[in-house]
Amino acid sequence: MRPDRRLFARGVRNLISKLADPVAVSLSAALLGWLIIQTTAWRHVELKLFDFLVVRSAPNQVQLPITIVGIDEATFRELKTSWPLPRRHHAKLLDNLRSAGAAVVGFDITFAEASGLEDDNAFAGAIQKFGGVVLASDLSFREDAAVRQWYRIDPNALFIMAGARQGYASLQVDGDAVLRRVPIVGDAFWRVVLDAFDQVAPGVVASLDAAEGTYIRYLGGPHTFTYIPYHDLLDPDRRLPAGWREFLKDNIVLVGRNLNVIQDVGAAQAEMYQTPFFMKTREFMPRVEAHANLIANMVTGEVLREAPEHWTIGAWIAAVLVAMLFMRRWHPLRNGILLGASLALLAGSEYGVFERMRLWVPAAGAMMTAVLIYAAQGIVAFIVEQRQRRELRNAFSMYVSPAVVEEVIAHPERLKLGGERREITILFTDLSGFTSIAEKLDPETVASIINRHLSGMTDTILEHSGTLDKFIGDGVMAFWGAPIVSERQSEDAVLAAVAMQEKMVTMSAEILEETGARLEMRIGINRGECIVGNMGGDKRFDYTAMGDAINLASRLEGVNKVYGTRILASDAVVAAMANPVRFREVDTVRVKGKQVGITVHTPCDDEALIAMSAEALAAYRAGRFEAAQSAWQALLERYPGDPVAKVFLSRIARFQASGFPAEWDGVMTLEEK
Repeated sequence: MRPDRRLFARGVRNLISKLADPVAVSLSAALLGWLIIQTTAWRHVELKLFDFLVVRSAPNQVQLPITIVGIDEATFRELKTSWPLPRRHHAKLLDNLRSAGAAVVGFDITFAEASGLEDDNAFAGAIQKFGGVVLASDLSFREDAAVRQWYRIDPNALFIMAGARQGYASLQVDGDAVLRRVPIVGDAFWRVVLDAFDQVAPGVVASLDAAEGTYIRYLGGPHTFTYIPYHDLLDPDRRLPAGWREFLKDNIVLVGRNLNVIQDVGAAQAEMYQTPFFMKTREFMPRVEAHANLIANMVTGEVLREAPEHWTIGAWIAAVLVAMLFMRRWHPLRNGILLGASLALLAGSEYGVFERMRLWVPAAGAMMTAVLIYAAQGIVAFIVEQRQRRELRNAFSMYVSPAVVEEVIAHPERLKLGGERREITILFTDLSGFTSIAEKLDPETVASIINRHLSGMTDTILEHSGTLDKFIGDGVMAFWGAPIVSERQSEDAVLAAVAMQEKMVTMSAEILEETGARLEMRIGINRGECIVGNMGGDKRFDYTAMGDAINLASRLEGVNKVYGTRILASDAVVAAMANPVRFREVDTVRVKGKQVGITVHTPCDDEALIAMSAEALAAYRAGRFEAAQSAWQALLERYPGDPVAKVFLSRIARFQASGFPAEWDGVMTLEEK
């Protein structure tokens, strides 16, 4: 492949890698979701969810004294007339309602033109006697050769002079032909009716004001309010129950048409509306009942309001952040459960705020965005998984065993790349005096010895499930407990150290015979909390560990020189082990850079040596130096050449010559690294 093609292929891989990054995927999906939310089509989706909330939270009953007098087909049959009804009937209706003690009567009917003089005078007289009458103003469309326009129609001046008030009864629907919004014009029909009612019953009405973004809280579907047939109220003593006057006393009575327009949206006239209940009941609501809902909302102060825009934005941001936080790693079932829980929380919160605070937070966009993030993560999951498998195999095959590589690939969720706090066991090795040996040999021989030694030690480390960190000259740094968490990390590290020293015996004898160089290796082992992960730059990095526990492991490797041991392990390593490997306690030392003493141990399977060493150490630490000297001397007689006994006997001899320490804590401070 030509260089330019290789560069192009590398660029494509880098682009795919960036696009497959969970954060980039989530942000891209979130951006797409945000763009969708801004569309008119999505606003209609939000409104449909609003409709669901209205229907779901509706009480489906009315407990306020608001009654509708409906003019329906039966009214025309009974009165043997057609629309418009003769106004003498309205006059009689008003008189009957006045006798019942109704508080306010609102006619959702436009009385713009004059009719018969006798009928108009009768109606005007009834209005004057009643006092609290509201008549509807409306819109009408006029089209002729000269003009096409909407214009307002107000009640006849005769009725206004008689004391009637006028209220603008026209209602505006949303783009999907559903009536949701509260009219906010100054002389809205509901406002004028309630103003008249407030004069009769001051302090009862909770609100006489409404702002943009105010919505009707429907108490139920069509005909939730009490309807009395118009013609029945013209002859109430005969056609209504005996207590009709008590029932209507102090009521707000609304009079309007109650037509049966079902199923066909196109058949709806100006006085019939789709409401949020239309999808459930397939019935239109008479306009007079829509006004009844408006009036009921204002009496109780339970009108619905759309929450400020920052609430919606906040819900969207929260959904995006939660999705990004919990969907960083793809797992269809887990992420699906988290998505479902997030959607349930959003939906529950929206419903709770809607039900308790009468606030509508359009949260469908936030839910949709969370679903988009989930879907986007699913779409790129295969790419991410394949890339991750390749990266993991390439990254770990050189410094962990094949079994660990397969474990990492099979369970990548157990691995955190980029740095993680983890408790691990660290091992350091070094060849004793190899620098002086190398000076006597030619470079090729030195390289051969080093490669042979490091190769053998690496194999042993990997055989014991260790992670090879790095080569440091002729030494090795390795650790256990990462990238795969291991409960037996300390056992594996100690067993690896023992096996390495056993292999070293054979290897050293072979090298001695071949080159005349005698090799000896020291090992330090410690356990503690470190930061483990890929460390370095964007283009070059290593999987490594960092932390104070690593420095101590390196120090312990050097402490072997003091005691003539080959392996030293810290107390933390020994305490964490559960297998039957036996240790001999060597000493408690304070290494350079540390203020606290560290107890060190070396593997030993001689129970008598372990016991004699423990007895001598106890006397030494207690400051009983003569007893300690005798104990160490006895150990040396039984185990001639024991390097640890020689160290303590030499130390006690120095104390005897220069004086015993005044403040003795049994800890030996080592000045060398």
